Amino acid sequence: MDVMIIIISLGLLMFLAYRGFSVILFAPLCALFAVFLTDPGHVLPFFSNIFMVKLVEFVKLYFPVFLLGAIFGKLVEISGVAKSIAKIIVRFIGAKQAILAIVIMGSILTYSGVSLFVAVFAIYPFAAQLFREANIPKRLIPATIAVSAFTFSMDSLPGSPQIQNVIPTGFFKTDIYAAPTLGIIGAIFIISLSLLYLNHCRHKAARNGEGYFGIGDKAIDKEAAEAEMAASSALSMETTNKLGMDFEKAISRKDWLAFIPLVLVGVMNKFFTESFPLWYAKGFDFATIGLKDYGNVDMSKVIGVWSVEVALILGIIATVLLNLKAVKLNFNSSINIGISGALLATMNTATEYGFGGVIAALPGFTVIQDYLTGMFSNPLINGAIMTNVLCGITGSGSGGMSITLSLMADTYIQTAAHFDIPLEVLHRVIAMSAGGFDTLPHNGAIITLLAVTGLTHRQAYKDIFVITIIKTLAVFFVIGIFSLFAIV
Repeated sequence: MDVMIIIISLGLLMFLAYRGFSVILFAPLCALFAVFLTDPGHVLPFFSNIFMVKLVEFVKLYFPVFLLGAIFGKLVEISGVAKSIAKIIVRFIGAKQAILAIVIMGSILTYSGVSLFVAVFAIYPFAAQLFREANIPKRLIPATIAVSAFTFSMDSLPGSPQIQNVIPTGFFKTDIYAAPTLGIIGAIFIISLSLLYLNHCRHKAARNGEGYFGIGDKAIDKEAAEAEMAASSALSMETTNKLGMDFEKAISRKDWLAFIPLVLVGVMNKFFTESFPLWYAKGFDFATIGLKDYGNVDMSKVIGVWSVEVALILGIIATVLLNLKAVKLNFNSSINIGISGALLATMNTATEYGFGGVIAALPGFTVIQDYLTGMFSNPLINGAIMTNVLCGITGSGSGGMSITLSLMADTYIQTAAHFDIPLEVLHRVIAMSAGGFDTLPHNGAIITLLAVTGLTHRQAYKDIFVITIIKTLAVFFVIGIFSLFAIV
């Protein structure tokens, strides 16, 4: 019965999220409903001392990363940096290689610190233009963007500043460059299979006579497609229509300068990751400056987060200085949009983290945890399965991973020592697992992606799900590589 209560609560949350209801409201309600079914007298204490404590704990540590990432992403969009990057990629790869061009563009933005939610808005206008010129079905755009921003650049490549790669640093005392070789191997696996699949879909569509606007039951409304393309981006329709012509022009010095903020974020992220432990070698005790009530700072939990935050701040400053005129035109409105998006993304994830904290405190979860632990004693396999399950249930990569690590990190650390597994490998496997079954239909990023592209789950989700399968398989491929060759 205890396990059934958890299943009912989780199923209800998944159903409500799939129907478009806000998890900010319904995550606590579903969690407390499970508590009510267990013991009605525990509802208010669980809300105050578990749900709210977990929520605040997440916001305290990770909100600045969401905020700075969103601001950086909006500045990249309005400053013309995204357009310059698209222009350079298309000039070197060719407009006919639209799928590869979009995968490269999205991965550059995501790996440089642009929030994946923001990256969707920045990438889509260029994807629509290139796919239309190459006459590739529009229904393949969401899956292509998912590959570019939701997979290898988010959590596989070492050094990614995305939150999914940052969270494990606080639990395992690692940095975001953990297990670089395994991460790169996993990224190659994902890119190779994903491009093979998407190009197979492209050629199959061409053989069937299916173009950008589809065919038969796959057809989309042409006028609606044109209208939503213009509405989905900060770019005007006039600018969008000229993108193809702009791509034919010579690449200017200004276009190359667009990469400076992105490279700066990556380089400074690495610099601060290595420097902060030296600067705070003895930690930081507030008592030394007369503020003993504030205690000690746990450096192992904040070094990775601090590095990303400072690097993003420098990237923001560089973007503004290099494109001051363009940024000034829409600065206030764009920044406000970025801040609103960061608040929403943070609270969505934090409430799911609080939901998981409540569920984890219920008797039924102990049964589930013991079953998984007993069935899969290897922490890599256990971590991959449990993270995928919880990310899929909550519809959030960062939320599900946070729940897994808050419950199991100490156990994983102990068993990793027993199996002689470096914590860097554990970091990489669990980070990659966060980007697996989190992309089920109720995932917020998937819902946002489909809304921006103007497509429905029925039209485009099948191809996204295939990418989800590839991403999940990559985790176990990496585990196999480590098990066979002990590569880190």
